[in-house]
Amino acid sequence: MRNGDDFRFAAIPPIINSLFDDIEHRILSPLSCLREFDNHWMLEFDLPLVSKKDIKVTFDEDTINVEAKLNEKYSEKQIGNVTKFEYFKKSLSLPGKIDNKKTTAKFQKGRLVIKIPKKVIGHHVKIS
Repeated sequence: MRNGDDFRFAAIPPIINSLFDDIEHRILSPLSCLREFDNHWMLEFDLPLVSKKDIKVTFDEDTINVEAKLNEKYSEKQIGNVTKFEYFKKSLSLPGKIDNKKTTAKFQKGRLVIKIPKKVIGHHVKIS
């Protein structure tokens, strides 16, 4: 390397960084927790700086997608670069069959709680 040549130093390799936040598209990955109960899944997301009207929850097969627009841009500075984030987005694959038509959600104080019933496969046979 010659004197005066510029080089860039990346603290986190781009491939690893993309697992968490999408800097190029200004999207944050929210903290989340998935818990299993006998007949349902409970999924919780931390969504600070978000209004209820700006949250979108969708399903694709056994995957749940949560997107939310921030009320104000969130800025983060790393190694002299400032990144302004505008959205939260996360997709999670659920480890079982779900009944997404009976799913309920509640948003309160920056926390989204989604209750997803498990799909019952089979049927009850009445014996006479």
